[in-house]
Amino acid sequence: MSVAVGRRIALWRVRRRMTQQVLADRVGRSKSWVEKVERGVRTLDRFSLIRQVAEVLRVDPAELVGPDRPAEAGGAVDGVAAVRAALASYEVFTAADSGPAGEHEVTQRVEHAWSTYQHGDYPRLLRTVPELLDAARRVHATRPAPGAELLVGAYRIIALVLVKVGEPELAWLAADRALAVAGSDPVLAGSAAVPLGQALRGLGQDRLAMTTTVAAADRIAAASVERGTVYGTLLLQAGLAAAGCGETHSVDELLGRAADVAGRIGDGLDYRTASFGPAAVELAHVVAAVESGDARQAVRRHEAAAGRQTWRGLPAEHRAAYLVDAARAYLDVGDFTAAGRWLVEADRVVPAEIRCRPSARTVVAEIARCGPDMAGVARLATALGLTTGVP
Repeated sequence: MSVAVGRRIALWRVRRRMTQQVLADRVGRSKSWVEKVERGVRTLDRFSLIRQVAEVLRVDPAELVGPDRPAEAGGAVDGVAAVRAALASYEVFTAADSGPAGEHEVTQRVEHAWSTYQHGDYPRLLRTVPELLDAARRVHATRPAPGAELLVGAYRIIALVLVKVGEPELAWLAADRALAVAGSDPVLAGSAAVPLGQALRGLGQDRLAMTTTVAAADRIAAASVERGTVYGTLLLQAGLAAAGCGETHSVDELLGRAADVAGRIGDGLDYRTASFGPAAVELAHVVAAVESGDARQAVRRHEAAAGRQTWRGLPAEHRAAYLVDAARAYLDVGDFTAAGRWLVEADRVVPAEIRCRPSARTVVAEIARCGPDMAGVARLATALGLTTGVP
């Protein structure tokens, strides 16, 4: 228990870009005390102390102690356990173990899983991907070439949804497996590197995320719509990672390159197959400003984007995740009413984006604690088991 709590504290400390000394100063302890807590040598046995650390880290205390999530989270925790077991399986399949699902059926299942992800039904997706992974592995054993694309697709979806529900370490494992299967194919490897970058960012490894996604992008020649969308998505991820590690010049350069690719693709792209295009680049500028700590610029860019409405053609998952980031920007400038309004809108678009994501739960808690008494935010806080007294 103490080791798990310590690891969570270390993870959130890195995400908040604090050193052990800064955290120690803010909780009135020594750096040695923080180090021992994070290693699990010292136990946090008083809730008041856990709450104090959580307040400094600006997280829900439940994120540190790891209790069961509320029922509204849709059983995501149970789903994660099944996915973890599936990823831990090292069963080796051969051509004789093709199983009942053929290539065409598995292709349809991967496409359905991608659609489920884009609609933001994360609990349902977590329940179904273990079987999908097993089926894709069997096809890969039978027909390695076409099976590789299916298996990379399955791993990629698993990694993406694990990032959503706050499991970046497990997401990193799934993305790494996808990269191994992709081999020398630059597009397949690039599609796997997208969730790998997200997982690394979730672990607070923004610089590594930037170098990884840039390297993957450099392997792809954006000569077609298919290649362009993967290439552009990698550049967006690299730009967001650059923002996270304070590389302002790199943010402008990477998002500028992404904008050039999006401009060549145009607005006619079917966002159901790839969440990349001019609208996605526009929103990435807002999120990058939030990650860079320039909340005022993020608000200005968001209000301009909201007026154009083009981003509403993006998948529901993308829109809801973006609106949580927009709410963060308003929270940072002290406009709690606007923050609450966009957060409630995100919940309307994809409830699981709020109810399954630890980072979104933190935003709900902070708005509920600091902002005016808004009915929508109050309902969300109640549904998530939060109160206005909990940071």
